[in-house]
This record gives sequence, structure tokens and C-alpha cells, in this order.
Amino acid sequence: MTTPLMMFLTFIALTLVITYWASRRTKTAAEFYSAGRSITGFQNGWAIAGDYMSAASFLGIAGLIAFYGYDGFMYSVGWLVAYLTVLLIVAEPLRNSGKYTMADLLAARFREKKVRAVAAFSTLTVSLLYMIAQMVGAGLIVNLLIPGLSFEVIVLSVGVLMLVYVVFGGMLATTWVQIVKAVLLMAGTILLSVLVLKQFGFSLIGFFDEVAKITGVVKQADGSSVVKNFTQPGLKYNGQWGPLDLISLGVALICGTAGLPHILVRFYTVPSAKAARTSVVWAMILIGCFYIMTTFLGFGAATLVGKSNIGVFAEGDKATAIVQAEPDAAKRETLSKQLAETGYVVKSSNSNLAAPLLARKLGGEWLLSFVSAIAFATILAVVAGLTIASSSAFSHDVWQNVIRGGKATEKESIFVARIAAGIIGVVSIGLAIALKSQNVAFLVGLAFAVAAAANVPAIILAIFWRGFTTAGMIAGMVSGLVSSIVLIVLSPAVMGTDGKHIINAAAIFPLENPAILSVPIGFLGAVVGSLLTRDAKSEAGHAELLVRAHTGLHAEG
Repeated sequence: MTTPLMMFLTFIALTLVITYWASRRTKTAAEFYSAGRSITGFQNGWAIAGDYMSAASFLGIAGLIAFYGYDGFMYSVGWLVAYLTVLLIVAEPLRNSGKYTMADLLAARFREKKVRAVAAFSTLTVSLLYMIAQMVGAGLIVNLLIPGLSFEVIVLSVGVLMLVYVVFGGMLATTWVQIVKAVLLMAGTILLSVLVLKQFGFSLIGFFDEVAKITGVVKQADGSSVVKNFTQPGLKYNGQWGPLDLISLGVALICGTAGLPHILVRFYTVPSAKAARTSVVWAMILIGCFYIMTTFLGFGAATLVGKSNIGVFAEGDKATAIVQAEPDAAKRETLSKQLAETGYVVKSSNSNLAAPLLARKLGGEWLLSFVSAIAFATILAVVAGLTIASSSAFSHDVWQNVIRGGKATEKESIFVARIAAGIIGVVSIGLAIALKSQNVAFLVGLAFAVAAAANVPAIILAIFWRGFTTAGMIAGMVSGLVSSIVLIVLSPAVMGTDGKHIINAAAIFPLENPAILSVPIGFLGAVVGSLLTRDAKSEAGHAELLVRAHTGLHAEG
């Protein structure tokens, strides 16, 4: 048995034991949806960190820093600062006002079925977008280490595992899988960071002196080129729209985090508002440390492995493969020729291999296997969180409160949640397999943009604006969701003339992330919809919601 396979199976075995343990303690709806509110603030902080630090963070940000230096680092800043929004605005009101889902807070104010239906649709949309990107990432990272497994088999395996966690163990199993994953991820990141600094005598000055020697070329609008080193901004976000694109990304991350359904439901697992605040503080500490260390991973890969050696993506008529970079230039050239002779064409570099290849450089195949297994664990934990958030939204919001009018039994609700999880799993598996040859990284940004534009305006205005109406809430959610999807489809993330994009045409919208425009559209839709209508029930419910949100009076659980 190979080392990578052994590590993957060890983690899977551990999580299945956790699921069996949790299944024996998951009998009621409260236990399935929110772990019976039995998770402590400290435990929930680790679980939130495990839910939030996705493969897009561990693999993607390290790769962006390795390829774009300072501009890549700015991604990590946005992910970290985002939790201030969660702490200051969302955590306590959500815990005090709801029961199982994001829609509970809105329903506490509006008390109308259509509110739950729209909120549930937004939850399902965001979760599915995020989930597809994670599952495609799982297929690529496992295929790197175990080439004998096909992409389809890997994605199917990830889907089956996430369904086992959710269907049998509910939120309790999902929570502890996330905690275990967070511990492994932090341990692996700390180990890699220490090994990187060791190469430079544990001198930060020496480390960044080497980083400053790495350069990149930026093409100007007039056709000329400018050379910049990795400590200077502008390698990724340059040109006419570069700074605005970075600002738009920041808006998506800072606002979107407060509207991600799989993050929001975590606040229902704790017993009190104080525990909710405590969990956010612990999450910020863990997430802050992690994103600081991605700097060492990214810059370490750039200095010790080299951009030219970070993965070669080879694509042919019959198959797609990721070829581990060969440090020796002559051997790498020979490998490229061999690939070309067998029908493969060397296409481009794959920045997501930065952290795994850094691990191989510093610790050989064993450390490469360990880091890749962590990446796999990361994906499993995140997709499990997304699945239970979506299945809870359908069962609790759509089935229990819209279709059954609140009359469904607990047994029926749990059964529907498990069926919904299965359907969501099948759909996400099918879409991930269908999109395997596409660059689906934009789906993560789209998920954040939709959450920021559709969910956050509704949550903030429901809590703080007395004049907010049911029509305004629906108008805000729909306008934010539709504008995000339309703008991302028209953006350079989806449209391009280089043959690598989903739509082969020049982009109409110039920014890769639409949040700078879609978030104001979401707020505008909510405000205009409210000003054009009157809603006596909404006004009456505002005072009650405000008291519950800030005092915890009559909070569920």
C-alpha cells in the first residue's frame, strides 16, 4: 500500500468512527440540525475554523502567493478581516433569533412562507457553487498522489463519504470531523512554516531578502513590460481595472463570510450567545494564525521550489493528468517531450500544487503525502458542512414550514433532511464530474459574491431597519443573487478569447469578482422594495426581533 493511500484511509477510518459515535447520539431534530446545542464555544471555534479554512485557502492562497507575491498575500488579508464582520454584526443576533437555519432569523421578523422559500433557495445556491469547486479540487489533489484512481471515482468517493457523515451523524459528526481537520491543518501548516524558516536560519529578514529577489513581469497597456519583485504590488492586480478588482474581491470576502450558510449554522450549535461570541474569537485566532502562515507556504514555495517547477498541467485527447514537477531542468524537458509523444500537450502551470510540492521539497514523499492527505481532509470537512447546511435549509425551511405548514413530525423532518442530503450529493457529484475539465475556481468567488449580495443585506436590514418589508427582503435577495450570477458570467472569470474559458468571447464586465457592484444592487433592491410597500406585520415584528437579537430573550434551545 502506498503512503498517500495509507494516510487517506487512516483519516477516513477516523472520521467513520466519529460518525458511528455521533449517530448513536443523534435522535431528535435538534441533535441532527444543531448537535443539540451541545458544542462549547472553544470547540465551535475550532469547527468554524475547520469549516472556513477550505482547500481554496490551503492550496489556492499558497499558490497565489507563490505566483503573484504581494498580490496573492492580499487574498489572505481579506479572508481574515472578514471575521470582524461576523463577530460584530452576525454571530450573537443569529444565535439569539434563530433555531436551525439562516432563514429562522428572517422568519422571526417577517413570519411569511415566501421569506423562508427565498432564503432557502439562496442557501442552496451558495452551497452548491462552493461544493462543486471543492469536489473538483478533491479529484485533482488525490489524482496527483494516486494516479491509478480516475477523477470520477475520486469525486464519487468524496460524495459518498460526505453523505455518510451527514446522513448518519448529522451536525455532531460534521462538527467533530471539522475539528479533527482543523487540528491536522494547523499542525501541517505550522510544520511547513517551521521547515521553511529553518532553510533561512529562522531569520525573517533573510527570508524576505530572498523573496525580494524573485521577480515577475507585468505587461502595460502600451505593450511595454515592467519587472516587479514579489514584495511589490501589481503582479496580479494591475492595469486599468486591477485595483478595482482587488477592492471588489475584498468586498466579497468581508461581506460574503457573514452570509455563508455553512458558517452561519455553526452558531446554532452552541448553548448561548456568549458561547457564540467566544467561538468567533477562537475562530479568528486560529484563522489569523493560519493565514499568516500561508505567507511562509507561498513565499517558501516560490523561493525553494520555484514558480517554473510548481506543477505542469498536461492535457490530451484521451486523458487529463497532473504531472509532478521535476526539479532538474533537463529531466523536465525530457518528460515534456515524452508527454507530447504520447498525446499530451503541456498547457500551463498549476499554482494549486505549491503547498504539496513545497512539502516534498522539505520532507520528501512522506511529507508530501501528509500535506495532500490534509488537503483531502479539508475538502471532506467543508463539503460535509455545506451538505448539512443545504439539507437543513430544505427540510426545515421548505418542507417543515412552507410545504407542511409547521406540522411535520421530528422523525419526518429528519427523514426529509437525509433524503435532501442525498439529492444534493448526487447533483454536486454530477456537476463536479461534468465540469472537471473547466477552471471552476471562479465558483468560490461567486459563492462569496452571492452570499454578500443576497444574504447580508437581508440579515442586516432585518435586524436594524424598522421600515424593512417582506417585499423589500425578497427584492433584495433576488436582485443580489441574479446580479451576482449575471455579472460573473459576463466577467473574465467565465469569458475569454484564449480558448481556456467556458465562454469563448471577450468579457463584457471587466472585473473577475462582481461584489463591488452586486452588493450595492442587493442593498438597493431591498431598500427600494421596502420604500414602495408597507408591511404592518414586519414593523410590528421588528421590535420583538431587536430585543431577541440583542438580549437572547425567548431564544430557541
